Amino acid sequence: MDIDFVVTWVDMNDAEWQADFAKYAGSRKNTENGVCEARFRDYGFLKYWFRGVEKFAPWVRRIHFVTCGQKPEWLDESNPKIHLVSHRDYIPEEFLPTFNSVVIEYYMHKIPDLAEHFVYFNDDFFITNTLREERFFNDGLPCDIAAFLYNPSWSQWYKTLRNNIDIINRYFDKKEVTARDREKWFYPGYGSKARWNYILKPYGKFITLRTPHNAQPYLKSTFEEVWSAVGDKLTEASVNRFRAPSDYSPELFRTWQICKGNFEPYNTYRDTKMFPLLIRSKQAVKAIHDQSYSLICLNDNAHIRNYSGVMESLREAFEHILPEKSSFEL
Repeated sequence: MDIDFVVTWVDMNDAEWQADFAKYAGSRKNTENGVCEARFRDYGFLKYWFRGVEKFAPWVRRIHFVTCGQKPEWLDESNPKIHLVSHRDYIPEEFLPTFNSVVIEYYMHKIPDLAEHFVYFNDDFFITNTLREERFFNDGLPCDIAAFLYNPSWSQWYKTLRNNIDIINRYFDKKEVTARDREKWFYPGYGSKARWNYILKPYGKFITLRTPHNAQPYLKSTFEEVWSAVGDKLTEASVNRFRAPSDYSPELFRTWQICKGNFEPYNTYRDTKMFPLLIRSKQAVKAIHDQSYSLICLNDNAHIRNYSGVMESLREAFEHILPEKSSFEL
């Protein structure tokens, strides 16, 4: 089967983007809505994302590179595997420009020529060791972990996840779903990550699932199903140019996919690791250098000390494992 990658990126140094951002952000900058530099800045690591794809996942059919119309000067758009996608190519014009990642994600199924099986990457998620197609799809179904997790109610992200779960509980009965796919919900390979599945077994409603920050496999048809059911709510939320408590997140589509039984159980924590650079930058550098995981996330933060030094150490680690220019670079 054909498997595509979708990756989103922004160049915050672009003058046109800065003008739009300033126009719409206004006094929202550096508020609880996350309108801050760390959410958008890029330290030049994108080329290592492409190098990782070419070296460790050469089987990908096509890469849909999604921006607001930007392109890195080094990117060779003539490469047959690259599809440059502007937000205007698939998001309704009335919601643009948007600086809200979840709005950019709501409409991914409308990307022209997107395969039914695709994997979504944020641009802070890198492939650092060999991956096979079976890591993402098994027997045509996305590989994922179905495990409940308590999320603290004080976080804005929790409010977004709660919006998702309100919809899930409206369309799915927890007891029926877990009984139908018992072997997927109580898969031994999840280990301790699924302990809440047992604790909450008698409870009749879904709570939020684990939301591993990951390269997430999806079926395009899942997006079409969700839009068919709650398209009015997603359309209403699309007016949020920045993150807002009324947002939904891609976890809505992922959880819907799981509740439909359209997944194969897999403990995604086995080969994936997120490193908050504020507190674990040295561990991130070592993990890249040693190729300890197949997939890693470098989680930026506005308060990283010695930011330039940390980024240089990460660059050196990437150069150690991916020193050769890829065919995606001019």
